[in-house]
Amino acid sequence: MPKSLLKLLFLFITAVPIWAQKKYGFDQICERTSIQTAQKDIPGALKTADSLYMTAQKPLDKVKSLLLSAELYHSAGEFKKSICYGENAHSLLSQINEVEWFARVNEFLAKEYRLVGLHERSKKYTLQGIEAAKGITDSQKRGEILGLLNQEMAYYEMERGSYSDAVKYIQYSLDSFEKDNPQDNERAVAASYQILGDVYFKLKDYTVSESYYRKAESMLKNKCCVLGLVYNGMGGIRLKQKNWKDAETYLKKAENIADSSKSLKLKKAVYSNINDYYEGTGDNFKASLYAVKYVRAYDSLTARSREVSLSGPETLVKPSKKSSQISIVKNAAIIVLLVTLIGIVIFFKTKQRKQRSKFRNIIRTQLQMISSRGESSPLKTENSDFSNISVEEVDDRVGGSDKRRNESLMTSETEAKLLELLEEFEKGDLYNNKNMSLSFLAAELNTNTKYLSYVINQHKNADVKTYVNRLRINYIVDKLINDEKYRQYKISILADECGFSSHSKFASVFKAVTDFSPSSYIKYLDAENQSDKNVHFPENT
Repeated sequence: MPKSLLKLLFLFITAVPIWAQKKYGFDQICERTSIQTAQKDIPGALKTADSLYMTAQKPLDKVKSLLLSAELYHSAGEFKKSICYGENAHSLLSQINEVEWFARVNEFLAKEYRLVGLHERSKKYTLQGIEAAKGITDSQKRGEILGLLNQEMAYYEMERGSYSDAVKYIQYSLDSFEKDNPQDNERAVAASYQILGDVYFKLKDYTVSESYYRKAESMLKNKCCVLGLVYNGMGGIRLKQKNWKDAETYLKKAENIADSSKSLKLKKAVYSNINDYYEGTGDNFKASLYAVKYVRAYDSLTARSREVSLSGPETLVKPSKKSSQISIVKNAAIIVLLVTLIGIVIFFKTKQRKQRSKFRNIIRTQLQMISSRGESSPLKTENSDFSNISVEEVDDRVGGSDKRRNESLMTSETEAKLLELLEEFEKGDLYNNKNMSLSFLAAELNTNTKYLSYVINQHKNADVKTYVNRLRINYIVDKLINDEKYRQYKISILADECGFSSHSKFASVFKAVTDFSPSSYIKYLDAENQSDKNVHFPENT
């Protein structure tokens, strides 16, 4: 393609956003991008939003384009970026006097921080927004923004367990929407009724709770997160009434919305209720499936909260520096690639030496652990490097929200009792049973799958599959170290001994845990035994 044609094409592409702004006006193109383009093409809408920011002449126009980008990232489920752009807009507004947009940005940030579980930050922006909204002269806009901000205060009070205050703020919210045109805010009004349904559900007044859920349902014409929460609430009422048939109907509707939604809050609530439904109807297999879904949704929420909480204002990205940052990223990528290539060469030259060193450390750690524990179980190896190697890379650490999650899921006494039962389980060899599964173990420990999934994820840093595989591999390694006859067995016999269904499955899990195949492990054990003949191996009881 001729260079002149390339230049012409480049000028045309870069000129389109500016031409569009002149034709439609800044506010119009923001609205078109938000409503029309975003529904079909979020990446394209984000490019338009960045272009609007780069060409904006007024500080307020920059704020509008930043908020547009924030809303688009929210729609894409990228909450960290959404909050970054929202914080940038907030910083820019501190330099100009625009109470309406200051209130809008505060309302947006209050909602985002609530959705990632940072409720105190959400409250800070909510209070700032309410104070600013009082100065809006347009009564319709004032009513709309105050209605949304009072909803945020209701969410905050519900989180604290102050349900009477939550009802008070929802009434403020509904009063504000009434002063505005409620027909223009049907979804927001429906959300207020849905929150009231949740409040009275918590207060166990199921008749009043359902009446508010019904009001919300009547106002919602299309699928949305609020409607999913309404169906989930009505299903929850039927669970309390043990009306399994109607509960299933409502929960199926809620699940249909949750599965297609990006809302982790909705997924968590729905999967928890469905788990309770299957436990109530005695279907332990399906109950365990939804227990896992619930834990994953909860952990994703916690991870998102932790990711955002670690980001301060100084880490936020400004669109005006985007091109220079892209260049920096490209240069950094080239450097990383070169370093990686050099590293690969070095890695392959030193791999064998490091593997043998690592293996010796594993053996010595096992020997120290065995010598120090005496008659105790070979499974309590939480402090050894070996036991911390997971079969699957699963990050189930939930950080600072452990207490809240424990309180909402089970009592501390129940959690402590489950831990004791797991310790007894680890002392035996039931984990070698070929029928071992989440539901099987839950039945053995006389608990439900949701509680068991949570305790294992929280305290064993693994899912059930990884946890059991660790126990099985620790068991067979202990046998190989203590009893030489096990080193003479075929791999298939070793696999059967510790509960694996096949030779290949056992070998792959063994290698994932120890970094060595079973045959290599046995070979090195024999070599170590020859060089350390004076080492005493206590009998494995």
